[in-house]
Amino acid sequence: MNIYVGNLSYSIKEDGLREIFEDFGEVSSAKIISDRESGRSKGFGFVEMSNDTEANSAIESLNGKEIEGRSINVSEARPRKESFSNQNE
Repeated sequence: MNIYVGNLSYSIKEDGLREIFEDFGEVSSAKIISDRESGRSKGFGFVEMSNDTEANSAIESLNGKEIEGRSINVSEARPRKESFSNQNE
């Protein structure tokens, strides 16, 4: 399951994000999204967990939790929207 993590402290690195979620199970990947030009964190990222039960437990436990002074938002990541031409056919 792909998990969205928002409102992250700009100082959190991918290893730190991985560690937070490893308390709930195996983490396949952890990615913090950064600005292309400055390289600075945009304050959100994604964590991939292969076990949905562990992922749901992480979402329930971590959503709203304060990490490094910020209350993080954690939810199942929604797929990117397809272009409108594929809908309503």
